[in-house]
Amino acid sequence: MKPIIAFLLTGILSYIAGLYYPWWSLAVVAFVIALIIHQKPVAAFFTAFISLFVLWFSLAFFRDMANDHILGNRMSELFLQEKTPVLMAVITGFVGAIVAGLAALSASFLRYKRKTLK
Repeated sequence: MKPIIAFLLTGILSYIAGLYYPWWSLAVVAFVIALIIHQKPVAAFFTAFISLFVLWFSLAFFRDMANDHILGNRMSELFLQEKTPVLMAVITGFVGAIVAGLAALSASFLRYKRKTLK
């Protein structure tokens, strides 16, 4: 149940924060959610990673669809040398996912207690 709640809170609060703050506010949101909802480090990373990948991919793809992929085609031609606007949305989603995943991983390591070796 914790991963589902963390997934939803991270996505919703990152979207709201993105409306008012810079793009990197998603890292702050993922960090705080991972501090509040305790998970193992791997689970915290993948929960934030998947949540932000879904959010940023869908935002990039649907906003690009609204203008008939004009910007997506131009940017993919510039960076990838071919017209693949969907791949540009995937790359956009991946960038946001890495940032959020690493922020959640950092917060999870703050709470993670290691077994002492004796």
